[in-house]
Amino acid sequence: MHDVTHVKQTDSTRSAEAIVESQTFHKLMREKNRFIVPSIIFSLIFYFTLPISTSYFTFLNIPVAGDITWAWVLAFAQFFMTWMFCVMYSRRARRFDELVTAIKREEDDR
Repeated sequence: MHDVTHVKQTDSTRSAEAIVESQTFHKLMREKNRFIVPSIIFSLIFYFTLPISTSYFTFLNIPVAGDITWAWVLAFAQFFMTWMFCVMYSRRARRFDELVTAIKREEDDR
């Protein structure tokens, strides 16, 4: 059986520890969390609004135009929201990539 309590420190583990302790890495994680956490919370609330509202309330049955009700509007809005978050994340990911490149550059300079 392998004893994991005595791990040998290698260059790669020391390098990983240095990266995790760097200011740039902390900045990357702060920026990612500042975008991802609110996005997930909003998405979950927005997503579950439709099934909860249609299960317990009737206000989504009100017609908007012809036979199209607010339930259909909210359902299609979920598709729009998903596309918008994809676009927003793609744009924000460019900044994340710049920070990752900076982290790599800092590690190469050591």
